[in-house]
Amino acid sequence: MRFLTIFFATGFYSGYAPSAPGTAGSIVGLVIWWLIFAPLWHASPAAAIALWAVIFIAGCFISGHAEIIFGQHDSSKIVIDEICGMIATMFFNSGGWIHLAIGFAAFRVFDILKPFPANQIDRRMGGGAGVMFDDLAAAIYANLVLQLASRLI
Repeated sequence: MRFLTIFFATGFYSGYAPSAPGTAGSIVGLVIWWLIFAPLWHASPAAAIALWAVIFIAGCFISGHAEIIFGQHDSSKIVIDEICGMIATMFFNSGGWIHLAIGFAAFRVFDILKPFPANQIDRRMGGGAGVMFDDLAAAIYANLVLQLASRLI
């Protein structure tokens, strides 16, 4: 179980990147969006959201267990939150390359800056849920920016 927790929490080990592990995890999320979620989104948005929700809920438990394994709250090695956040950023948006690039950049900015209320979520919730939900807040901000940019492009 420890192996699987580390494998998924670190985004297939991308969380071990020597610099910017959150960015590495976000890239994994972008690839997962492009390969799995974008085609599923075109076939059935409801199925894509349902699959994402299952992964997000599992991510809450996985992140909580990974915190215990790593002995650190919200360890930089835990990037399943960035993966789910990047995928959520792309919901309701076009999958073109420019949109992927803008979505990626916007998510990274909001994930790093954690504007209110994202900066409060992790502290108030704690545990794996806190790890996941603050990135969901960043993803919502990025999603809205991407939707606005899509209308302007």
